[in-house]
Amino acid sequence: MLNEIMNFDIASNLGSIIKVIGVGGGGGNAVNHMYHQGIRDVDFMVCNTDSQALVNSPVPLKVQLGSALTEGRGAGNKPETGREAAIENIEDVKKILGANTKMVFITAGMGGGTGTGGAPVIAQAAKELGILTVGIVTIPFRNEGRRRIKQAVEGIAAMEIHVDSLLVINNERIREMYGDFKISDAFAKADNILATAAKGIAEIITVPGYINVDFADVETVMRNSGVALMGTGIASGVNRAIVAVEEALNSPLLNNNDILGARNILLNITSGSEEITMDEIGEITDFIQEKAGNSADLIWGNGVDEELGDKISVTIIATGFSTSSIPEMVMNKSQEKTYHTLSDEVHENKHVEKTEVKASIENELYGSKNVKQKTFEFEINTSVFDEFEELYGNHPKKESYSEVNEPVDYAQTSEEAVDELENIPAYRRKNLRFNGFKKKVEEKFSRFSITPDENNSVTLRDNNSYLHDNVD
Repeated sequence: MLNEIMNFDIASNLGSIIKVIGVGGGGGNAVNHMYHQGIRDVDFMVCNTDSQALVNSPVPLKVQLGSALTEGRGAGNKPETGREAAIENIEDVKKILGANTKMVFITAGMGGGTGTGGAPVIAQAAKELGILTVGIVTIPFRNEGRRRIKQAVEGIAAMEIHVDSLLVINNERIREMYGDFKISDAFAKADNILATAAKGIAEIITVPGYINVDFADVETVMRNSGVALMGTGIASGVNRAIVAVEEALNSPLLNNNDILGARNILLNITSGSEEITMDEIGEITDFIQEKAGNSADLIWGNGVDEELGDKISVTIIATGFSTSSIPEMVMNKSQEKTYHTLSDEVHENKHVEKTEVKASIENELYGSKNVKQKTFEFEINTSVFDEFEELYGNHPKKESYSEVNEPVDYAQTSEEAVDELENIPAYRRKNLRFNGFKKKVEEKFSRFSITPDENNSVTLRDNNSYLHDNVD
């Protein structure tokens, strides 16, 4: 029975040049959602180590990964097991990809076992076949734990090496937007965002328009382009053009990022029964160029979808970034730690000459933003620190007693010793010479005083009334 589950038939109709592959549980759920939603002229495939998940998938193209290694029981949240499982059955995947495939989307939820370990292996195989390879991956919710996030960061780094372009979607951003949703509805939103990413890119190629964007245009923008940012917006009404493009740039796909610094931008504008005007197209393209810094190469196309009615849809793909522009990738890198022991000597800085304050804005987006920095420099009066150091610095403690030059023999308690101490002066016991006391020289004071008389004449008196011999 197990062998029958794991040996899936490979479909013979492999004619589409675009394929979407879901790897692991998260990627498989996203592809199942895309399959039900429908994307024109695209083939879907799911790859998993969990045979039960493959049985429950409505997608016709299925590849069991690691049938001998895991025996259909999953990778156990171990990326290395997922990697080995993908290597075991990589030839089955190549057989499907080798049939007229020009572009492949590989979607996976990073942080687990099969998707984290297996998706980079499949991406490497696709790129070696010369296929334009686009990765669409998710970063876990924060409450999924540090280990899972760490594994996700490592998996994304591996994906970046083996894909032409990489779209990274942060589930935490989805939680911020739909936190009050039921868990099934919240995960459905996550799957829908992944589907929007694949659908938005694929239908730029497959849906015809007046100004057509074909596979060659998409390849120009996305081949070896690094991290890509994508957004889509739909709006109606008087200002529908500006509202739609602003919504696209605020899309959860962008994870709060802007497109400043993008090298290439692919723009697709689709309208319904109320066709878009040239002025509206000008508003959209001017707005995007301004946000990109007026330095990006812009390729745009126009299509028609009657289901939109009076609405217009704007899809933006900006490329030319790196994973260093993803805050989660930077924040989760291991930081060097410095350890101090109690025995270490602490060195304090006595002077602070300059203090530099940098006003930097944490860019929570996947793009990079030029921020002007202001530096304030001022001198600190160091004399205050010098006085403090003099008063409270690390000086040796001053003893309040003088040193004893000779040890005292406390055992000397005889009566003879006591008599000696009482009757013999200290200078004789110390054998010091004493020449007697010097007599005090009697000081003589003059008793004369000079005072004015009654006629204001100066008189010299021989008896100063203020000086007398009586003791008070």
